[in-house]
Amino acid sequence: MSDRPLLRVVRGNPDDAELAALTAVVAAVAASSGGSPAPERRTSWWNDRATRLGTSPAPGDGAWRASALPR
Repeated sequence: MSDRPLLRVVRGNPDDAELAALTAVVAAVAASSGGSPAPERRTSWWNDRATRLGTSPAPGDGAWRASALPR
């Protein structure tokens, strides 16, 4: 643990209420940031059912191949 203060007033004369408000804001920001958010996990294209919703393969030559291609 460092012996340095968390906050230091470099200009002006804040009263106790102003220092308390500043300390509360800094503490709230520090508590909410908690590090970087976890990256969103991507579903593989082959497993993503949203790409197939509302579509049906059209019959004809090469339909089996076209059914797996992105739209």
